[in-house]
Order: sequence, then C-alpha cells, then structure tokens
Amino acid sequence: MSSLTILEPGPLATIQDGGRIGQASLGIPASGACDRPSYALANRLVGNTPGTAAIEVTFGGLVLHADTDLVVAVTGAPCSGVPLNAPTIVKAGQVLRFGPPRTGLRTYVAVRGGVAVPPVLGSRSTDLLSGLGPAPLTSGQTLPVGCECGPMPGVDLAPVADPPGGEVVVRVTPGPRRDWFTDAGWMSFLSQSYVVSSNSNRVGVRLEGEPLDRAREGELASEGMELGAIQIPPSGLPVVFLADHPVTGGYPVIAYVTSTDLPMCAQLRPGQPLRFTNN
Repeated sequence: MSSLTILEPGPLATIQDGGRIGQASLGIPASGACDRPSYALANRLVGNTPGTAAIEVTFGGLVLHADTDLVVAVTGAPCSGVPLNAPTIVKAGQVLRFGPPRTGLRTYVAVRGGVAVPPVLGSRSTDLLSGLGPAPLTSGQTLPVGCECGPMPGVDLAPVADPPGGEVVVRVTPGPRRDWFTDAGWMSFLSQSYVVSSNSNRVGVRLEGEPLDRAREGELASEGMELGAIQIPPSGLPVVFLADHPVTGGYPVIAYVTSTDLPMCAQLRPGQPLRFTNN
C-alpha cells in the first residue's frame, strides 16, 4: 500500500475531511476542514471524490516523506518550498518541506487516493474540542494512502487567489440575540477594527478590541450553535465559531458570518485586523 511519513508536523497538522455532518442532535460536532473551498480544491486537483481525507497544516512547518510515488496537491495558505494549486508527482524518497505561508494560516495537502486512516463516527476528521477522530499528527507517524479515486482532472494549475493579508472585511447578518445588545453596541460591532487574538484556534477566532454594550443582563439558556456564529462571552469581545465549535452554547449570538466569507475567517492569523459589515 502507498504511504507517506510525517517527519515534522509543524505547529499543528491534522487529518480533515468533510466532517461528521448531521449528527449535532446526538451531541456530535461536525468538525472537518476549516477552509472548505481550499480543502475541496486540493481533492479535485488529484481526482479524489468529495469528502476524501486530507492534511490540514497550520502555519507551515510540515515536513513529509513520500514512502512511495504519490500525486499530491497543495492549496490554501501559500507555503514556501512547495508547489501551490497544482497536481504534483512526488517520487518515492522525496521530501516536501512547508515553509511559513506568506499570507493566510491553513494549508491543505491532498494525496491521490486520500489519507486512509480508520474513520470515527463516519469521518476521519480530527476534532480538537471533543477529542473525536485521529490525534494531531506527530513526528515519525506513517499515514496509509488509499487507492479509490476518479480520473485526473487534466488541470495544470488552478487560478486561485492567495488568502488576503492586511485588514479583512467580513459580511454578517444579525443573529438571534441581536436584541441583547444596545444600538451603540451593535454600531460598535460594525464600525471598529478588531485584532485576531493569539488564543484563536479551530474552535473559533477570538478577537481583541472594545467590549460591546449589552442591553440585557443575566443568563441565557444553552442554544444550538452553527458554523459562523459570532458569540459574545462576558468579556464583550466576539468569538467567531469555526469547524470545531461546540454544538450548543450559552452566550448570546449577535450575528452570523455569511457562508461565502467563512473561508476568509479560517485563514485569519493572529494579529491580523478584521472588520464586520452588514452591507
């Protein structure tokens, strides 16, 4: 069987696929790739079927060894040292080294045939919040590569823009608990430039800035949470939920990120400025 070996995982590298969709009523989070379009593109470039497991790399640093001849595609945050957005033949014994990305945070590595670790509850995704799925990748770990795939797409290079650097503007719609905040708090939410906190992770993007004024005090019963929900904890500072978010939450949701802008949130790196708009 084909395989590859992780020589160095970098800051964080996990196995991700389409996630455990449709099981939230059982208390099972969805997880899956944070930047879904980049993940899906990587699979398409090597002829994999949708939902095939790939590697999600956080801020580069991954070093992998091809134990056998492989066809790989790298998408998302552009790391130095590896080809981007193109199917590439990696010969047995060849080593790929992922430098820090020039923009963005998360890079996706798809191998033709997919990463064939055993699925857990229907998915091969690593969920850092619940602990479901395989553990984050470690040095010396060998990953089996599957053999099921479709025809190669016949694409030499996908013309995809890099994740944005500098200030990112994300579109939102009002959430179910908008009325828990004053009009001044809502305007502050839409007008200020936040900074992405270093405490951000696959669960959510935590933001630094001016706290929001609340119109209501007290506790809120736990409610179902969705990908892209913007929750306001007692600190008054927003948290944008990403792939490993919990299925319920007890803090008010002021807004939701539009689905088309969620991939930009997945690529935000610590220290990057962010604004919200509902235009």
